[in-house]
Amino acid sequence: MNTRFLEGKITLLSGAYRNLGEVTAMELAGKGSDIVLNDLPGAVTPGEKDTLLERIRKKNVRAVAVDGDISSLKAVRQIRRKIVEELGQVSIIINCAGPFNLSPFLKLKEKDWNTVMDVNVKAVYVTAGVFAPDMKSAGWGRIVNLSAGSSFVRNHGVFGLAKAAVSFLTEELSLELGPEITVNAVAPGQIEESLPLVHKIDPSFGERYTERAPLKRLVRRRDVARLIAMLCSPVSDMITGETIRIDGGAELPRF
Repeated sequence: MNTRFLEGKITLLSGAYRNLGEVTAMELAGKGSDIVLNDLPGAVTPGEKDTLLERIRKKNVRAVAVDGDISSLKAVRQIRRKIVEELGQVSIIINCAGPFNLSPFLKLKEKDWNTVMDVNVKAVYVTAGVFAPDMKSAGWGRIVNLSAGSSFVRNHGVFGLAKAAVSFLTEELSLELGPEITVNAVAPGQIEESLPLVHKIDPSFGERYTERAPLKRLVRRRDVARLIAMLCSPVSDMITGETIRIDGGAELPRF
């Protein structure tokens, strides 16, 4: 398969300035896709944003940054207009933005519920509604949403609830948007680079999680980015409506 199988495509990637979003942007740029970075205003400094754009452009693709709240229909319509003016029609949406919260439901603040549900779930609905018509008219499109291993357990609070809803919405959208567009989700287990944040809550979590995994290691951001790229490639033309776990087998059901 041509290693630059996404040449001529434009990818909108939310939560793009850091962490998994940044790594995924670089991965898709390496496959030839032009990249639109999206995040909230002020998520990074202007210098950090410019540095990332230059790194992406070194992959011989175009790259722009368009700030805005992707859970807002008005904002996403404005984002679409700017992208069409500067680059053209979006072919691929990668919904990476996903704020985390582990507060127990009886202590969870309403504003935190709204933030987690809006950015993790509502944004998937909003971006699909705004960009899918362009993809369908072009005859090709890919949407990849970020679920999480948290969706398979019941002690990760509103974050787990939101990620379970992402998987449900992924299936529903795949039914509505075919045959031109495939819609899939990836569900990473504990990501190695994010472990320091988790260890502030549970210092032994990484060791216990790794021991559960048949592959005896944690997934890395590059592993997830490669899976996302695969779901945008020709080898995945017949995959839609799926949530694919990538966790080294740590969350396989067992007694």
